[in-house]
Amino acid sequence: MGNTATGNTKERRSYWGWGLEADEPSDAQRSELASRLSERYGVAVEPPRVPTLDAVELRAPRVTPPSAIAAMCDSDRHERARHSYGMAYTDRIRAFSGDFSNPPDVVAFPRSEADLAAVLDWCHSEGHVVVPWGAGSSVVYGVNPPDADAVVTIDLDRMDQVLEVDATSRAARIQAGALGPAIEDQLRPHGFTLRHFPQSFPWSTLGGWVATRSGGHYATNHTHIDDFVESVRMLTPRGWWESRRLPGSGAGPSPDRMVIGSEGTLGIISDAWMRIQGRPRFRATAGVAFPSWESGTEAVRTIVQAKLWPANLRILDPAESEAAAGMDGKHSVVIIGFESAELPQGANMAAAVDLARAAGGQIEDDDIRVSDGSGEATGRGGAVGTWRNSFVGVDLNTSVSVGLVSDTFETSITWDRWTDFDSSVRAAMTAALQEVCGGGYLSCRFTHVYTDGPAPYYTFSGMGAQGSEIAQWEELKHAASEAVHTAGGTITHHHAVGRMHRPQYDRQIPALFGEAYRAAKAAVDPGGILNPGVLVDP
Repeated sequence: MGNTATGNTKERRSYWGWGLEADEPSDAQRSELASRLSERYGVAVEPPRVPTLDAVELRAPRVTPPSAIAAMCDSDRHERARHSYGMAYTDRIRAFSGDFSNPPDVVAFPRSEADLAAVLDWCHSEGHVVVPWGAGSSVVYGVNPPDADAVVTIDLDRMDQVLEVDATSRAARIQAGALGPAIEDQLRPHGFTLRHFPQSFPWSTLGGWVATRSGGHYATNHTHIDDFVESVRMLTPRGWWESRRLPGSGAGPSPDRMVIGSEGTLGIISDAWMRIQGRPRFRATAGVAFPSWESGTEAVRTIVQAKLWPANLRILDPAESEAAAGMDGKHSVVIIGFESAELPQGANMAAAVDLARAAGGQIEDDDIRVSDGSGEATGRGGAVGTWRNSFVGVDLNTSVSVGLVSDTFETSITWDRWTDFDSSVRAAMTAALQEVCGGGYLSCRFTHVYTDGPAPYYTFSGMGAQGSEIAQWEELKHAASEAVHTAGGTITHHHAVGRMHRPQYDRQIPALFGEAYRAAKAAVDPGGILNPGVLVDP
């Protein structure tokens, strides 16, 4: 397929929340939530009205693009407002309240590599700071304009094509601005799928996944986007960086590994060759109940270390099981799923269920769903189906600015330290919720599991005071980050570093690695214009 970039016919995105303007909640929906919160917490909640763009004040653009690139640049109020923030909890509150004190001056929409090079050349020659933008779903301040004399956000959403499909090698060259659904729509006629489904799948792009080391559909084996990348093409202020397309190589440090996770600090990803696979036809799904969190996590360890490589192997603690899977609040549930385009999965599921039962898990044979190769979905019923419906997609707009302080944080830790780690993090967050909100909700699930450890994902919420949500969130987020770091986990497993996680990231990495990375950035970005403050200081 060739590069047939089309005009921007996409529906308009919300400038303050997840999704489209059409997805924004009504005042009635927000009032209904406020009533429920008032009844639950015994406090008065009066939600501010859903804002309109007319109420937004923006400073005038401080730079004007030259005529050669003016047609691909925009200083429209909506675009500058929309590109002022990512989707962090505090981002959405500030945008909802009309706080746009530091918008980008220009938003550029290149349609080709030539366009991209022209915009970056202008920024490099003038010293304008550049923020690479995929779909703006960062929850760690990874796309927020930094303080600078001039900021240009480069949005790649016009570069959204699957350019080539290599059916023999099972790989596809995909432009960085392609959203998750667009990738699947273009691969489907060829009988293939990338099969990478982060929770932000509808509102995130291939380039964003690569730049932030996204975690997706697979809970084992193929977990991070790293596992799918065959080669990457990236434009830096010094020129193009492109690795040779190979299934593997032992030729020194990997050029691709330098790009994956670089978060827009070294260059702007243009496209990448990605490993693809046949669309699944054989499936098997089971939801196994456990009398305790501890017995369930032990079952997960046993299954992953058996190397059966289920596509889905997640556990929800009792609180998460009740909230997301409709269970009784006393049991944990382990969700197991297998899929394949080529081979039946019944035997793999039987082996995994046997291991789960040996660890104390409970499931009736009739509740194990196995397809026969027809492509029929098997994860739509029972607790598994309830969890799936609550997990897929992101819909957090209704609760913005009603006083509810809620967020998530994720990490990973080795199995030998897991029990002590979980106890330490829960104790720290319970104490913080009590101090900040007078109590609250805390739950955990595993999003990914490895033979040597899990990737736990915690959710917390408490009722704060309207107008003080950001300050209260900052206290809770600091407590969470410090608890994770102190207990030996990584500050992020798949949400990236951005500017939010810099304090703990700087302490996590070896000091000499930090020096080496700064030297690499200086080599490709001597002016320091690319996303300053993310990963490294300006």
